[in-house]
Amino acid sequence: MDLTSISGPSFLKSLDNEQLKDLSEDIRSFLIEKLSVTGGHIGPNLGVVELTVALHKAFNSPDDKFLWDVGHQAYVHKILTGRADQFDTLRQFKGLCGFPKMIESEHDVWEAGHSSTSLSAAMGMAKARDIQKKKNYVIPIIGDGALTGGMALEALNHIGHEKTDMIVILNDNEMSIAPNVGALHNVLGKLRTHGTYNKAKDEIESLLKKIPAVGGKLAGTAERLKDTMKYLLVSGAFFEELGFTYLGPIDGHSFEDLEENLKNAKKMKGPVLIHVITKKGKGFKPAEQDKIGTWHGTGPYKMETGDFVKSSSKAPSWSALVAETARKLARDDRRIVAITPAMPVGSKLEGFASEFPDRMFDVGIAEQHATTMAAGMAAEGMKPLLVIYSTFLQRAYDQVLHDICRQNLNVVIGIDRAGLVGADGETHQGVFDISFLRHMPNMVIMMPKDENEGQHMVKTAFDYSDGPIALRYPRGNGLGVMMDEELNPIPIGTWEVLKEGSQAVILTFGTTISMALQAADELSKLNISVEVVNARFIKPLDEEMLKDIQKRNIPIITVEESALQGGFGSAVLEFYNEQNLQANVKRIGIPDIFIEHGEVNQLLQEINITTESIVELVKTSVNESPRYISL
Repeated sequence: MDLTSISGPSFLKSLDNEQLKDLSEDIRSFLIEKLSVTGGHIGPNLGVVELTVALHKAFNSPDDKFLWDVGHQAYVHKILTGRADQFDTLRQFKGLCGFPKMIESEHDVWEAGHSSTSLSAAMGMAKARDIQKKKNYVIPIIGDGALTGGMALEALNHIGHEKTDMIVILNDNEMSIAPNVGALHNVLGKLRTHGTYNKAKDEIESLLKKIPAVGGKLAGTAERLKDTMKYLLVSGAFFEELGFTYLGPIDGHSFEDLEENLKNAKKMKGPVLIHVITKKGKGFKPAEQDKIGTWHGTGPYKMETGDFVKSSSKAPSWSALVAETARKLARDDRRIVAITPAMPVGSKLEGFASEFPDRMFDVGIAEQHATTMAAGMAAEGMKPLLVIYSTFLQRAYDQVLHDICRQNLNVVIGIDRAGLVGADGETHQGVFDISFLRHMPNMVIMMPKDENEGQHMVKTAFDYSDGPIALRYPRGNGLGVMMDEELNPIPIGTWEVLKEGSQAVILTFGTTISMALQAADELSKLNISVEVVNARFIKPLDEEMLKDIQKRNIPIITVEESALQGGFGSAVLEFYNEQNLQANVKRIGIPDIFIEHGEVNQLLQEINITTESIVELVKTSVNESPRYISL
């Protein structure tokens, strides 16, 4: 079938199961081909082809509301709602978004790039429907990994308590990004494989023995517990006790099973949960065989072999640099541990986990828990490295503030993917962490100019004993600089002058340093002498250097790949204001908008964070007289 001819999902109503199977194979072939060029979330989407087709046949979108938890598994939904002809632009600048997007289609009723939001949003939509006396269905589709998020469990509890009409699809593929962890995953595993009543009873004692610390004692009383546990594991009582009617588990690749259960669910009152078993990466052997999450989301790859089109950079990735430096230091310091919320692969912690399995903790999709757990370990004298993407650290704001900073605990926060991340777009751009961390008492924030300085900053972080410290680092690879053999801490709050100049100063850090140096070179050709400073500590500022610069009575340009409001430039303005010092400060950074998807260089050009923008701003500033900055 020519998928680009699809304008909407209504055509599915007339197709029989054999035709639906043929359509599913066409969709898989289409996705494998298109994503080999653009990259994207191939594994999750190959796994939900039949499920998505069956849902669109059984319901009437957009009147009936589909809410895709996380949203990265909505490619099939996009094809069925008339967007196949845009897949050549998937995740590209000004192209098709990799997540549901309301402005793209009326069928995208909820936008998400973070996990565990769909059930709460669905509850809101269902209650709005009931108040407005509408009759449509609300169908959140949530994965087994996302179900471990605290927000999802809160929503389940409320939905069941209110007995709200809703059909929840639990898409259980045993994986989120990395293999799922936790007790709830184990319960789903038993539901997934229960077989017969007697088989479940025989497995209870083995299960009990695996429960940490108390397993042996419980196993001794297993006989009297078996009937109770059997009810939990076989009948779906976990969900039944929460107030849901449980259907399943069913084969998520069988149109017969899907049709029958969706039909039954539509007749039921109150919340229904359909437990669907799918295979992540189905139909593409490399993705099917993936056990660690490599094929969750990828760059371009070769269709024939599954080999990835690799970067030509010989430099280490930033994630690997931080993880491996921590691993090196951990050999001499048993207090160093690593904690990550479901991102051991993305954060390159596999080596640390292999060498120190008892000091590596993947807590699943639970950023808040990960953060407070790190605080608890620090309170007992350990040195936890909490590795978390900038976009996901937002979810643990209160825990960083209340549990880490307020108690002034020595937690090292590795903020991965800081700055623009590109193709994943506005839900994943790591541009807000400076603004929401900078105002927290006791917090230190730093970012290196290159990977050599980065390894010294890891050393700095673990040597620091006066409270929490955050190390920001971008997505991608380093610059390929020479690496020092010996690691040395950097004095907290110290900057360095990278290029001397007399007519203006550029203060910047991290990824924008090369841009500033290029601008200074261009300006030197115009006989404008510009100093470039590596402002590697965003908090605390190098106050002595700021005072010295102010005395020189020259323009100051701050440049940052982060939000302007509450960012580094704001900190400089605040400092001069508090010191009652006159300074001509101009700022370049992320404006007050959400930044969509595209290559990072394209996005920077779009928002005027470029060498050319710096050159022009310096040129217009050097002739201005100093002015007092009042906030």
